[in-house]
Amino acid sequence: MEHFKLRVARPTRDLDAVVRFYEGALGFSVLGGFRDHEGFDGVMLGHSGAPYHLEFTVEHGHEAPRSPSDDNLLIFYVPDRAHWEAWVAQVEAAGHRAVESRNPYWDAGGKTFEDPDGYRVVLYQGDWKR
Repeated sequence: MEHFKLRVARPTRDLDAVVRFYEGALGFSVLGGFRDHEGFDGVMLGHSGAPYHLEFTVEHGHEAPRSPSDDNLLIFYVPDRAHWEAWVAQVEAAGHRAVESRNPYWDAGGKTFEDPDGYRVVLYQGDWKR
C-alpha cells in the first residue's frame, strides 16, 4: 500500500497564539507558512518525520468560530510512559492545565489540553492496537 501523509487544516482566531500552543507547549515545529495568499495567512506545524501535520489559517476580515464542542479532539497515543510523562510535563510547564474530557475514557488513560480556539488535544498514555 502507498504511504500517505495527513494534513489536518482548520481556521484559527489567533495564528500567533495557536503557534505558541502547538510549538511551545506540544513541541511541534513550524514546517512552513504563507502570508496574504488570496486573503489568507497560514502556518503548517508538525513533528519531524511524522506522517501528519497541522495547518492553521486566518482569513483576512473573518473571525473563525471557537470549537463547536468539547469533543473535537486530536489524540496522540504515546506508548512509552516516560515519553508521555515528559510530554505532559512540557505542556504544563508552558502554563497549560489539563481539562476534564467530555468522554471519561480519555481521562482514564491520558490528559486533555485545550488550545486557544477551544479545540482539544489528548495525550493518551498507551498504544492504539488496531
